[in-house]
Amino acid sequence: MTNATNDLTVGMFPPFDLLERGAPTAAALLAKVSDAGLDHICCGDHVSFGGHGFDGLVQAAALAMLHPTLPIYSGLFLLPLRHPVLVARQLADIDRIAPRRLVFGVGVGGEDRHEIEICDVDPATRGRRMDEALELLRELLTGSAASSHGEFFDVDAAVIVPAPATPIPIIVGGRSDAAVRRAGRLGDGWLGIWNSPRRFAEAVELAAAEATRAGRTNPPVRHGMQVWCGLAETAEAARAVLAPAMQGFYRLPFERFERYCPFGRPEDVAEFLAPYVAAGCTEINLIPISPEADQAVEGAAEVRRLLLAA
Repeated sequence: MTNATNDLTVGMFPPFDLLERGAPTAAALLAKVSDAGLDHICCGDHVSFGGHGFDGLVQAAALAMLHPTLPIYSGLFLLPLRHPVLVARQLADIDRIAPRRLVFGVGVGGEDRHEIEICDVDPATRGRRMDEALELLRELLTGSAASSHGEFFDVDAAVIVPAPATPIPIIVGGRSDAAVRRAGRLGDGWLGIWNSPRRFAEAVELAAAEATRAGRTNPPVRHGMQVWCGLAETAEAARAVLAPAMQGFYRLPFERFERYCPFGRPEDVAEFLAPYVAAGCTEINLIPISPEADQAVEGAAEVRRLLLAA
């Protein structure tokens, strides 16, 4: 499957402590992201990842207020840890603050099993909870009365208004076939991570097949990749900042991720990503690590330029 590169959007995660630096600093960096030509800003979500975290929708609301136009991509919000009625209210409110600027990416999590358990959720139920939550959430976001009497949620005639005038795109992330199939049934696209280009192409086809099997007339088309990358003047300098950042975050050796994490000049990163674009990738969320924040923004923007020029 081939993707037209002029449909490609490229965004980036800002430094993880950006909001803690204060509004003026955060607003200035978001302005640089927008001025550099990047298409969106990303935010993650953790309740307690080794104790640390930052709620994804709190971040999204803050980012929306710090820049007047920049779209926000939630990648990924741990929906199975929350009640879908409460999430629907949060999403509707963010859309009131920043209409048509949010892309809502969701995932089941899994890097820290304890994070799931302390939210009183059995890790073995995450997939089923996600399916049930997504179905109810989609109905709630239409503004109509929604009811669900399932395994996890028992809701009668819940109404969330005002509903978004334009549907909020919902992207389902995850590496497993189950996540890809879920995107085919219930999502507007799929977001991959730690995948080869061949696996990415297979996932695009699997999502389309599942959408057809589910009887959907609007199969998902917004397929993306989330990619850690190192950007510096040389490959050695880029790896030297990327490896400790990832090891500190995941508490695992960098070698476990290295094959999926490009590093070097923007040209090197764009060359790594080009096969994903050819396989059907329409959205790229970069997690750029550089010696300086401005270098990360400029490097990510150059990666975008090179991909669109290819």
